[in-house]
Amino acid sequence: MQAIPGRSSRPERPLSPHLQIYSPLINMMMSIVHRITGVALYVGSLLLAVWLLAAASGPDYYDYVAGLLGSWPGKIVLLGYTWALMHHLLGGLRHFIWDTGRGYDLKTVDLLSWGTLAGSLVLTALIWIGVAMSGGL
Repeated sequence: MQAIPGRSSRPERPLSPHLQIYSPLINMMMSIVHRITGVALYVGSLLLAVWLLAAASGPDYYDYVAGLLGSWPGKIVLLGYTWALMHHLLGGLRHFIWDTGRGYDLKTVDLLSWGTLAGSLVLTALIWIGVAMSGGL
């Protein structure tokens, strides 16, 4: 194939829009966060498994693991795990609504996306307030 003078050998094609073109929308960000919380839940579930193994292994190992999780860094990890669990749960419910064929108009998409974020924060706060009031912290 012979090149035409003044033209490149590859045809010019439009570039696909990317993050430089799209401004981040709430539903796009909640989709990304939903995937991140899924990974966080995997890691948190490993911590849960360690805690259960410690409980089955005896009081010495259980006290060690409970001491780690009861420290300030441990509580921050548990707080993050609680939020990830609540956010992923509500994000799953949002997707379930969409799976029924409902909620695709832009106003509802935005409402469900913001509701996922707000609801996860409120539920996390309620859980931790309840645990603190029961003397669990």
